[in-house]
Amino acid sequence: MEKLNPKKTMWLSLIPGLGQLKNGQKAKGIIFLGIFALFIIEMAVFGFNALVGLVTLGTVAGRDHSMFLMVRGTLQFLVTIIFLMFYIVNVRDARKTAEAINRGKDVPKTWKEMCDSLATDGFPYLLTFPAYILMIFTIILPVFVTLLMAFTNYDFNHIPPASLISWIGIQNFHDMFMLSSYRATFGAVFGWTVIWTLCASTLQIVIGIFTAVVAHQDFIKGKKIFGIIFLLPWAVPAFVTIMSFSNIFNDSAGAINIQVIPFLNHFLPVHIPQISWMTDPFWTKVALIMIQGWLGFPYIYVLVTGILQSISEDLYEAATIDGATPVQKFNHITLPAILAVAAPTFVTQYTFNFNNFSIIYLFNNGGPGDVGGGAGNSDILISWIYKLTTGTTPQYGLASAITLIISAIVIAVSLFVFKKSHAFDMD
Repeated sequence: MEKLNPKKTMWLSLIPGLGQLKNGQKAKGIIFLGIFALFIIEMAVFGFNALVGLVTLGTVAGRDHSMFLMVRGTLQFLVTIIFLMFYIVNVRDARKTAEAINRGKDVPKTWKEMCDSLATDGFPYLLTFPAYILMIFTIILPVFVTLLMAFTNYDFNHIPPASLISWIGIQNFHDMFMLSSYRATFGAVFGWTVIWTLCASTLQIVIGIFTAVVAHQDFIKGKKIFGIIFLLPWAVPAFVTIMSFSNIFNDSAGAINIQVIPFLNHFLPVHIPQISWMTDPFWTKVALIMIQGWLGFPYIYVLVTGILQSISEDLYEAATIDGATPVQKFNHITLPAILAVAAPTFVTQYTFNFNNFSIIYLFNNGGPGDVGGGAGNSDILISWIYKLTTGTTPQYGLASAITLIISAIVIAVSLFVFKKSHAFDMD
């Protein structure tokens, strides 16, 4: 049998499909050549104009819609990237297949052999391919559009189709950090976002671990009843709970000020005054942290309960023989076992609360008062973004820039913690 020249086959595959045809793989060659032809036709009919529209974002106001052009152009850009990946795979496939044939290895050549190969070796790829296609439209496309929007002047003065959007580079990031008004607002909102994330997430994790450990002790009776009670905050829809707490913490008619505090004053030596939960920024933030602790601990409780049941009792018996105290048992046996399994999940609690929009919005709409730039005293970054895009003077470009900063922070912190906790090394 005549030996194939892998380099010649690779050069032939610069036109997708020709290299495969040279290797005798007629079915694969026809498919690859068909994909190439479809891409060329798509570029001629739609793709080239879509990419031009992405660059210009329109030339005539009232006729061209800059956002539509951006979305179409971004989609075409992704399609082009996918084709380039296919192109590289096509070239490598032609060379690798030629080398395999020269070594005497059988490769699928007919339609039947190719279908049989896909049904066996390629089945996982066929199964996951639709998910990847769906991910392009539901995740990657919106992320790319948001990324691009951060570098435009998309605001209340430039709303298509009445006005065109233009590329302005890093101006939105410059304004955020250099303009005194936005810089002060970003600093205040970001600072509270960090405090909120650390305090609220830590509180719910501590409560969840504490309740799980206590309920796991042998001397506790009625564990099933406690389990049901601890799960109640999780069973009730979060928005219902938040709205209820908004009424409970009402300054003038809420149960905390009208019933709970007067009741406590009957027994405490120190008089507790009524607290301005909804009108004082400090107490609003305290209330938000306490509410999130209540809402979030059931999930941690369930998680930790499962982990505790997997810890061998022999470890505790050996520790008892050695004279270990309950605190020492917790520090050296229980807590390490919990963190070894649940550390990545705990990280997700912090990242979730960093972007926990619902509780901030539903409890007090980010109030009371404001810190400038359209942000309230209890707004976190994600709720500030909402106000920037839904207010009377929307700032879509600036909101997109803040979104990118949030994403960068969350991704960086998550990757760092996952690496330190060896989450990626777990089997």
